Amino acid sequence: MLKKPLIILLSALTLAACSSDQDEAGKKPAKEENAAPVANESVENTMKFQSPLTGEEMKEEPTNRSVAVMVNNHPKARPQSGLSKADIVYEVLAEGDITRFLAIFQSKQPEKIGPVRSARDYYIDLAKGYDSLYIAHGYSPEAKAMLTSGEIDNLNGIQYDGKLFKRAEFRKAPHNSYISFENIKKGAKMKDYPMDTPPESLRFLSKDDKVNGETAGSIMISYFNNPLFDVVYEYNEDEGKYERYSNGEQTKDYDTGDPVLLENILIAETPHKVIDSAGRRDIDLQSGGNAYLMQDGKLREVQWKNVDGRILPFENGEPLPLRKGATWINIIPSSPGLTGSVSYQQ
Repeated sequence: MLKKPLIILLSALTLAACSSDQDEAGKKPAKEENAAPVANESVENTMKFQSPLTGEEMKEEPTNRSVAVMVNNHPKARPQSGLSKADIVYEVLAEGDITRFLAIFQSKQPEKIGPVRSARDYYIDLAKGYDSLYIAHGYSPEAKAMLTSGEIDNLNGIQYDGKLFKRAEFRKAPHNSYISFENIKKGAKMKDYPMDTPPESLRFLSKDDKVNGETAGSIMISYFNNPLFDVVYEYNEDEGKYERYSNGEQTKDYDTGDPVLLENILIAETPHKVIDSAGRRDIDLQSGGNAYLMQDGKLREVQWKNVDGRILPFENGEPLPLRKGATWINIIPSSPGLTGSVSYQQ
């Protein structure tokens, strides 16, 4: 067994209270001309219907609008509900060393999602990349301005606490707000939001396509050397999927026990700037940069670009297709960025 240690260490930025909801504006993603991802033609020819965000075969034509939910990742909010059903999850820093999830659902609709947490401007920009209905409970000042201006269709727990959003008795605020998919649909109907507008399809590998890269059985991301937020992805060869762990505990659904299993992992570095003592951040989601892409137990160095609000992998200027299945995208500060090493098994 050969091992190369891989730990992506993120330098200690100014730590601040994670409960602050007073963010300044983050940078909005730029749009690139003539680079929108499209479904792989070979896949289209072999199946009648496929999920636009996972590429997996579907019995019926997908017609659902995507729904993007802010999910709490504080240790007191774990294990969460609904993450195992998400097509795409972004993991991005809020304040301090706390990450939050933007979980995007289209092919599956879990009964319950949460705990739901407050909005930030850069999460809204990511949700817009899939024309999602955006779900959050609370907001920073900049996020509030975006939501109230009608920049994105949204439902927020500030307006619907105790109505569409329900408080769980087994957890304490702010880690106990949940929403059901039934109430998401109910709220969308109340607000007259369209829910029959599926997102444009991503690009996918065909079943027989092979991926290149260095064999890598696991990878760990460390946010500020805080073990509470260490992320480890382990490749399960029998399943052909990646398992996710936080602080040594496998990420599973609170209600069903279903594990989060992933086919694609993208780790993208980008400039983060702490702009005040409250820990408010600017995060550059426009400029592109270096990234790691993990598929089929292999890791390769790639680049990321923002394509109409979507963070996608590129190699030598060309878009890279995804494996059919779920995708997790970790956004990390570029200083020190993708440094360290990976432990692997041949």
